[in-house]
Amino acid sequence: MTVGFVGLGVMGQPMALNLARAGTDLIVWNRSPHRAEPLRAAGATVAADPAEVFAAAETVILMLANDRVIDEVLRRGSGEFAKLTGGRTIVHMGTTAPAYSAGLAADVAGAGGTYVEAPVSGSRGPAETADLVVMIAGGDPGVEAVLRPMCREIVRCGEVPGALLMKLAVNTFLISMVTGLAESFHFARQHGLDLATLSAALDAGPMASAVSRIKGHKLRDRDFEVQAAIRDVLYNSELVVDAARQAGIVSPLLDLCRDLYAETNGAGYGVEDMAAVVRALESRTERSIR
Repeated sequence: MTVGFVGLGVMGQPMALNLARAGTDLIVWNRSPHRAEPLRAAGATVAADPAEVFAAAETVILMLANDRVIDEVLRRGSGEFAKLTGGRTIVHMGTTAPAYSAGLAADVAGAGGTYVEAPVSGSRGPAETADLVVMIAGGDPGVEAVLRPMCREIVRCGEVPGALLMKLAVNTFLISMVTGLAESFHFARQHGLDLATLSAALDAGPMASAVSRIKGHKLRDRDFEVQAAIRDVLYNSELVVDAARQAGIVSPLLDLCRDLYAETNGAGYGVEDMAAVVRALESRTERSIR
């Protein structure tokens, strides 16, 4: 079976590379062609446009930035949509609003296709080492075999949009945890504490995790090379807050996190790692002591 992969960004490129290295018959496309060159070197076919991917593949994985880009690639709202999606399995692995995904699922089914939600938990590092956790909803369970080379675990989340709602629940914890970690390092730095000692105390304690170790070391060393970008975390924060409001749920922690990531993004640090949210804390501190 030929598998298509559309979207070779920070996450998509290493995910697709893991498929290619596992021997998947893969055809890929990305808006910026240079991102596809490592896939070509790994044995994948590089398509000239998305239509070529859909023509060749029975299953097409989408790892795209947002709903607008997905609709553009799928030619949603035009007569081309049914030609692209009919008779194929469409696997949406990015992060969008759950309500959008539910609507897309209905449209794909109406065109005679099969739709699968499969958002992931993890950043660039786990994507490179195939340690992602995939949350999956809808579709044929057989699609799991296609996804296995990209992940460590697959968690079934019922019907669409259950997987995206689960992803937002996971991100609520992740975003608030990393933001709290940034505040911890900011607090320590402002008090003149040794940050290596703080790292050692955190790494040895009961709250330690792979995320806390990686982000803690980034904060200690001020290494903001991107694993999960500020602008993407802002987008995810907005999705959480919007979904909470639609359900009548309060989200005080994510409301604050959203504001901090918005400040960091607005200051020009959108492409840095999410640990750079500490810059917003530093800016607020500077303003408060003037």
